Amino acid sequence: MADVTASDGALRRFLHGLPGVDPVGLEGRAAALGTRSIKTTAKAYAIDLAISMIDLTTLEGADTPGKVRALCAKALNPDPTDRGTPRTAAVCVYPDMVATAAEAVRGSDVKVASVATAFPAGRAALPVKLADTKDAVAAGAHEIDMVIDRGAFLAGGYLKVFEEIKAVKEACRREDGTAARLKVIFETGELSTYDNIRRASWLGMLAGADFIKTSTGKVAVNATPANTLLMLEAVRDFRALTGVQVGVKPAGGIRTTKDALKFLVLVNETVGEEWLTNEWFRFGASSLLNDLLMQRQKLSTGRYSGPDYVTVD
Repeated sequence: MADVTASDGALRRFLHGLPGVDPVGLEGRAAALGTRSIKTTAKAYAIDLAISMIDLTTLEGADTPGKVRALCAKALNPDPTDRGTPRTAAVCVYPDMVATAAEAVRGSDVKVASVATAFPAGRAALPVKLADTKDAVAAGAHEIDMVIDRGAFLAGGYLKVFEEIKAVKEACRREDGTAARLKVIFETGELSTYDNIRRASWLGMLAGADFIKTSTGKVAVNATPANTLLMLEAVRDFRALTGVQVGVKPAGGIRTTKDALKFLVLVNETVGEEWLTNEWFRFGASSLLNDLLMQRQKLSTGRYSGPDYVTVD
């Protein structure tokens, strides 16, 4: 695959040589898989799995250390009435809140993820983006969620985007030789077409993404079953070609247990059980956890407790 990224022309030929996406077929398959019914013990298992896959997120200008510590407490112990509730996979915060989050989850298996590279628009010079990334990693981030330059991508500057992802990947490396995992956000709602989402997926993976991620959650169209299915197909095909496994993270707009279970069905039916772990699949969400907890309580007690029985993030 090295020849593919040797020049702008070679990369363009490869990306535009990928099979075109049939929108009707893609959306039809996503809709059909969304009708699968999951009940009783399978539903209980799926709810716990979904909780364990959440990147519990706060990305607001009004974030405070206190709010971040409260979010971390919820990630560590989502339901204080049931200590058997799984922890979330990670908490996701802005770079200046990483140190606070890292201290709050220290000693646990909950990861700290940080958005970087001038999130959410990505409109900054590369040195600024790299400094943003290095600061977050130095503060204790286990994972970096970067945004691509959508303007460069839409203008056909594929090699520019590729080199930027590679540079951020290198900035994720620590002095001891270990590295934070890199999630590459495409902002699929701004890429306009499914063909562009497929090209962005391959571009990100070729550049070394550990995860490919749909969205920032800051635009009108975020994660959908169709765009997530397309990205799952891309990671499946990439592994078949290269032997390298890449994770997928739909983010934004996933708010209910019903929604989450539909996405888990997509994973199981498209890439299989190897991706049904928080090592390879995540939900970027804030409000989703509360609905999962309420549904979990209902399965356990037979009663629907309602939103007053879970904390407000």
